[in-house]
Amino acid sequence: MTVVLPAYNEQDNIDRAVGAIGQVLSDAGINYDLIFVDDGSRDLTWKRIDEAAARDNHVHGVSFSRNFGKEAAVLAGVAQADGDCVAVMDCDLQHPAETLVPMYQKWQEGYEVIEGVKKSRGDESKFHKASARSFYTIMSKATGVDMSRASDFKLMDRRAVDALLSLPEYHTFFRALSSWVGFATTEVEFDVAERVAGESKWSTGKLIKYAINNIMEFSSAPMQLVTWAGGIFFVFAVILAIQTLVRYAMGDSAGGFTTVILLILITGSIIMIALGIIGTYLEKIYDETKRRPRYIVSKKI
Repeated sequence: MTVVLPAYNEQDNIDRAVGAIGQVLSDAGINYDLIFVDDGSRDLTWKRIDEAAARDNHVHGVSFSRNFGKEAAVLAGVAQADGDCVAVMDCDLQHPAETLVPMYQKWQEGYEVIEGVKKSRGDESKFHKASARSFYTIMSKATGVDMSRASDFKLMDRRAVDALLSLPEYHTFFRALSSWVGFATTEVEFDVAERVAGESKWSTGKLIKYAINNIMEFSSAPMQLVTWAGGIFFVFAVILAIQTLVRYAMGDSAGGFTTVILLILITGSIIMIALGIIGTYLEKIYDETKRRPRYIVSKKI
């Protein structure tokens, strides 16, 4: 088994992850290696990975030339992995190392994608929990792939890994793509552990931006929403036109200024929203056509 662990400013969690994961997998008699991917950290993360690799031949490292984001870090680690099965988890150990064992056992039973699903979400605000549920509901309906309990914590067979790596797009959403590739899939529940060291890199603003980007990268639903908005406004315009004509025929013509202003504001708002959505899709198409690499590796251990 190869375990991929993206890391960004996680200097205090590298040794903890190596010790905890190594202990669990060794006790279970599972042959393993660990691949840490340093996503352009600004602290001593890479130094800690280097030191861990010097002490433990199970540890390998990849360092980016700059910060490319978690999605790129996950794919870089998966691309370096050569195990018959590959697990992806957070190095802060909020994904419990103990869950790797039942995941591995499910793989031995013949499953090719084993999803780690959250039995509980740990210490999260009600707003965060509600936002997460809304995001995954939208993603599930927009993509046709059930992501109601999805996470980045999963184990994949070599066939599923190769299928994932063969996808050519520049913008990737690992959580959705690893479900989209299909194969025999099952779930293993886990309780989110509390973060012991370091700080979460996800603020509410970053999570909202992440959600919007991934919805637009993996689905055309926002474009369809614009079409629906246009249809609703058309119905509204027809009703208003009929009302105006009836009142005019009855000799009670409506005052024009307020009506015109409202129509201009509503129409203008829908047009600007539509242009913003179309512009975002054009930006993503432009990024795809440039064919730049998803990440640049500066060092390997």
